[in-house]
Amino acid sequence: MANHIFGRATKGELPAAVAGDGCYLIDAQGKRYLDGSGGAAVSCLGHSNARVRAALHAQLDRLAFAHTGFFTSEAAETLADRLVAAAPDGIDRVYLVSGGSEAVEAALKLARQYFMETGQSQRHHVIARRQSYHGNTLGALAAGGNAWRRQQFAPLLVETSHIAPCYEYRDRAEGENMEAYGLRVAEELDAEIQRLGPKTVMAFVAEPVVGATAGAVPAVNGYFKRIREICDRHGILLILDEVMCGMGRTGYLFACEEDDVAPDMITIAKGLGAGYQPIGALLVQGRIYEAVAAGSGFFQHGHTYMGHAMAAAAANAVLSEIEEHDLLTRVRAQGAKLDSALRDALGQHAHVGDIRGRGLFRGVELVADRETKAVFDPARKLYARIKAEAFADGLICYPMGGTIDGVHGDHILLAPPFIISDAEIDELVGKLAGAIDRAIAA
Repeated sequence: MANHIFGRATKGELPAAVAGDGCYLIDAQGKRYLDGSGGAAVSCLGHSNARVRAALHAQLDRLAFAHTGFFTSEAAETLADRLVAAAPDGIDRVYLVSGGSEAVEAALKLARQYFMETGQSQRHHVIARRQSYHGNTLGALAAGGNAWRRQQFAPLLVETSHIAPCYEYRDRAEGENMEAYGLRVAEELDAEIQRLGPKTVMAFVAEPVVGATAGAVPAVNGYFKRIREICDRHGILLILDEVMCGMGRTGYLFACEEDDVAPDMITIAKGLGAGYQPIGALLVQGRIYEAVAAGSGFFQHGHTYMGHAMAAAAANAVLSEIEEHDLLTRVRAQGAKLDSALRDALGQHAHVGDIRGRGLFRGVELVADRETKAVFDPARKLYARIKAEAFADGLICYPMGGTIDGVHGDHILLAPPFIISDAEIDELVGKLAGAIDRAIAA
């Protein structure tokens, strides 16, 4: 069969997915794959949810699309109301888009316009963290701190400052307790604000739990509270990127709930549509919306498919599933079981340095030496070998390289559907352990 798809890579052939069954995807030859990463932390309800499918059929029968330059829709209005009702304090408006990168782009542009509307046009600097990932559009890529992803596009990127991540396994000093470590790295934000000039900084962007580029790295207790204090002290906006870690993935609808912090903006996507439709959203504090409303009255931004009725209908059904089946409680329970199973199988493994994460968002960091935390030679591309070995055995996981600095380090990200059973957790961990051993031995 002729293939005219321009895919993610130009070498190799991918199997064709033809069906989904709970936590499994099925290819054209009938092989079943346990989706241990939800694709990229997307498929939180698995691949055959009856409620979401029915909601999409019903919405299609009523209305598929109406451009938001002319109309709103019941599905979009309902979704915005539900998200605001569940969001952290002060969040009052929802800007619906089609994915995570779009949500981050919208956040950055709205931050700039907010300060223009409020007479602070000198504010334009963005500060983020090294080894963060905020999307692949140019603005989002500039905010992100992954050197490998940025490298070839660097001439096109807006200059962004990057401070240290909150990466306890690698960076906490010997004899330093967790709280002291968290406060120390948080203070890097204040130092960078002072370096740039406090009146020139508009926003700090961070993932509450760092996903793709570092492997489910959560902040230590107290870190984000200090970050919030620093942002407030200097009048800059705190933007939390929950595209991957939000919408129940950590056991809370919004991951920042566990950190007891309310940001000025939150970006969400992935689990919001659970893979059934492409959707994302930017949630903002009421005062930001009011500044635009009282000023120009128009957010100078927009995308054709924003607020799409079909996508909003899917997201409403996803939220209903999470609420009515108490899936947040289930995520915390199954997440604890997954963590325990990983520690039982890999906790003493000679080449596993750290097992971390929250809820059903877990990372395994691989090392050449446990004592020194030395990494494998990047030329081995151990992460790619693990992915291939796992996939051949019928397990989808999300390994990546460059964990430490975009070049060095290997990790595996796990983000299975919220409906994963105990038996499927055992299957996931068993197949992953086998894949790791075979890849290292190769």
